[in-house]
Parts: sequence; C-alpha cells; structure tokens
Amino acid sequence: MPDRMADPTVEASPTRLPGCTDAGTGGPALLYVPGWCGDRSVFDGLLERASVHRHAVSVDLPGHGDSPDPGDYGTAFVVDTLVAEMARTGITRVVPVAMSHAGWAAVELRRRLGPDLVPGVVLLDWMVLGTPPGFEDALAALQGPDWAQVNARLREMWTAGLDLPDLQRYVDAMGDYGRLHWARAGREIAAAFAESPVPLDAIEALQPFPTLHLYAQPADDAALTAQQEYAAQRPWFSVERLDARSHVPMFEVPDVMADRIETFVAGLR
Repeated sequence: MPDRMADPTVEASPTRLPGCTDAGTGGPALLYVPGWCGDRSVFDGLLERASVHRHAVSVDLPGHGDSPDPGDYGTAFVVDTLVAEMARTGITRVVPVAMSHAGWAAVELRRRLGPDLVPGVVLLDWMVLGTPPGFEDALAALQGPDWAQVNARLREMWTAGLDLPDLQRYVDAMGDYGRLHWARAGREIAAAFAESPVPLDAIEALQPFPTLHLYAQPADDAALTAQQEYAAQRPWFSVERLDARSHVPMFEVPDVMADRIETFVAGLR
C-alpha cells in the first residue's frame, strides 16, 4: 500500500485511535515513538506541525497511554508493534522519531526493514555516545526496592526546574506508572547498552544511515563537542543542541524541532 498522497488543499485533521494518533498525508511518513513510562501525547505539538507537510503518526508503547497491556515484553516486541502500526495506518516509507531510549527500537526497525523503507532516523535527547557515570546504577535501582525514589530524582532532573505546566503534567504522569513499568524500562535499557555501549557505533555497524540528533540535556559543551567531532568524520550523522533545558524539549521549542525534522526528512533520498 503506497503512502497516502499529500493534498495541500486538505487541512490536516488528526485521528485518534487506541494507542495511535494519525494525521496528514505524504511520504516518507514520520512515526513518533515515546520513551519508556511516557505516552504519545509528548508528540502532539510536533505531530500537528508535521502533518501540514506529510503523514505523521504517533504511537503508545504497549501497555502505555491507551494502548492495551500485553503483559511483560521487551524491545523486540515494541518493534513488532511499530511494524503493525505502519500496516494499520498505511505507512510504507517511514522515518522514526524516537524519544530517548526508544532510539533502540528505531535502530532495530531500520535493521529489520532496510534502507528502502526506513531512509533515516531522528533521535531526541538520547545518550548517543554512551551512558554517563552512575547511569548503570540508576538502571539497576529502578529494578529494586528503591525504584520510586530513583524515578522521582530522574523526573526532577528532566524538568530542569522549569515552570511549564504542560511539561510538568507530562513528567508527573510518567511517575504514575508503577513498579513493573519502571523495572522493565531499567531492564531493557540496561540490556541494550550492555550489548551496544555506544548507540552511534551500533548504527555504524549496520549500513550507516542518515541520523539526526536533537537534544537539550546535557547542557555542557563537552557533550556537544564530542558529538560534533563524531559527526565531522561521519557525514551520515548530524546533531544540534537546542535552546532548551528539559529532557523533553518539544514542550519548550516545538517550532524549532518541527522545522529541523522537516528539513532533515525533506533532504532524504
């Protein structure tokens, strides 16, 4: 089934389905994938802006948002659901836009479907060059009795002290997910980094593909410089540190992010 053809005379009108919001026409489509213990509402602003230009779909992970809970599962099952959502919404060529550790699912989707169907990937606020000190301990703690305290500290760090109601509501809602959700997140993220400590190296181990990283945290110049140096040797990778402070910068600079993503996707072959 070909991607829905774009018609600039038709105003985008999002359709909400269980576990999915679907809007716009034209390809390649964007498939927005949230991170663990969050739902697709994080992408509402980006999806609205993108649907003016192309088909845009946001999904919930299984057992998140209003998506049915299948019981325990891992990253491979997430990719299965992404493939199923592509079929349900009529997507053939797709660019995943992955929030944080959903990047592992985006990379696996590319591996499964190949360059013809997944011409590029957008990564948002991820540890693309590996984890910082102490992160492995935090992942282990999310799977232990102190999980609630750990996720509370993480969520406080992610908001960066900003007084933005939509940002605060979203991050507060992440805290409503229970022990099993957070333990699964810790387990799956830890397993992925144990197998591939540097996500960008995992991409390079495949046939390298166009990859854009947009992020706000961490704010230190060393993190940006390291990524810029990596990009200087690898034309398939590009990075921009946004003028934002939180871990979910789409609540701060949605216009900038939508513009950068559209420019990237429009340039794909």
